[in-house]
Amino acid sequence: MAKPISLTRYLVEQQRVDGHIPGDLRLLLEVVARACKRISQAVNKGALGGVLGSADSENVQGEVQKKLDIIANEVLIEANEWGGHLAAMASEEMDSIYLVPNRYPQGEYLLLFDPLDGSSNIDVNVSIGTIFSVLKKPEGSPGVTEQDFLQAGAQQVAAGYCVYGPQTTLVLTVGDGVAMFTLDREQGSFVLTQENVRIPEDTKEFAINMSNMRHWDEPVKRYIDECLQGKEGPRGKDFNMRWIASMVADVHRILTRGGVFMYPWDKREPNKPGKLRLMYEANPMSWLVEQAGGAATNGKQRILDIQPQQLHERVSVILGSKNEVERVTSYHSTL
Repeated sequence: MAKPISLTRYLVEQQRVDGHIPGDLRLLLEVVARACKRISQAVNKGALGGVLGSADSENVQGEVQKKLDIIANEVLIEANEWGGHLAAMASEEMDSIYLVPNRYPQGEYLLLFDPLDGSSNIDVNVSIGTIFSVLKKPEGSPGVTEQDFLQAGAQQVAAGYCVYGPQTTLVLTVGDGVAMFTLDREQGSFVLTQENVRIPEDTKEFAINMSNMRHWDEPVKRYIDECLQGKEGPRGKDFNMRWIASMVADVHRILTRGGVFMYPWDKREPNKPGKLRLMYEANPMSWLVEQAGGAATNGKQRILDIQPQQLHERVSVILGSKNEVERVTSYHSTL
C-alpha cells in the first residue's frame, strides 16, 4: 500500500515542489486545519459537552446564534491570531473585522470564515461545517481596513471547508485543483483521500428549498418545473432532489457526485440580492466548484467576478455541474 499523505506533506509539496503557495500561506492553512479539528471535537461531544442549543444572542445578520456558532468563532480566532501569518480576520458572526492584536506579529494575509455553517442542523445531529477563504492584503497599506477585504472572489489565494459528518473531511484548493482530506482520529491528522476532484458536467440531482417555490423568480421556477416533469418533460430524464439545509453538506455532495445547488433571490425580501453571504460562503464555495470543473453564478454573472461593496454582502447562488448551471443562468438572460 502507498504510504498515506498527510495534509502537512501535501502543503509542503504545494509550496516546495510545485511552487503554488508561499511558506506563510502553508503555515496559515495548517493552523486553520488544526482549528477545524478542535471544532470537530466539540461537535462530536454534542450534548455531552453542553454545546447544543441556543446562545440567546444574535449575529450581525439578526440570526439567532447557537452555542456552537460562538465556540467555533472563538476557536478560529484564538488559533489564528498569534501565528504571524495574518493581518486581520472577518467572520459571519462578527459585526466588523478583527485586527490581529499589536502584541503579535502581523502577516500579509486576510482570513474570512463562516465558523459553523448549517446551524439549524446542530441539534438534530446532521452534517454541518466550517467555510474559509484567504485573501492577500493589498500592498502599500500600512494598516488594515474593511475596504481591504472587499476583493472579488477571483483574488482568493486559498479556500476550503471542513464538513463534520460521519467523517470529518477537509476540502481545499490553492488554485491547483481540489483535494479532500479525511481526519484520522487515531493519528490526529488529516490524510489525503482524494486528489483532482471533478464534478460531472451533467447531473440528475438538484438541491433547493422547495418550500420557497412561491417566492422564486420566473427563471428558477421554469428550471425546477422542467426537472419535476421528468422523462415526459423537456429534459427527458428524471431528477432527484436533495436538500440538507447546510451549504457545506450540499456542496460536498455535489463535489463528490455532481448536482446543482441553488439558493436564489426571492420576493420575500426583494431588496436583498440573496440570502447567502458573498465573502464567507459564496466566494470560497464557488472557487472550489470551479476548480473541480463546475460553474457558479448569481443567475446573471460569474460569482467570482462580483466586486463586493460591503463585508456582509449577500448574493444569489447557483453552483455545481457546469451544464445545469449554464442552463439556469441562460433562463435569467432571456427575461
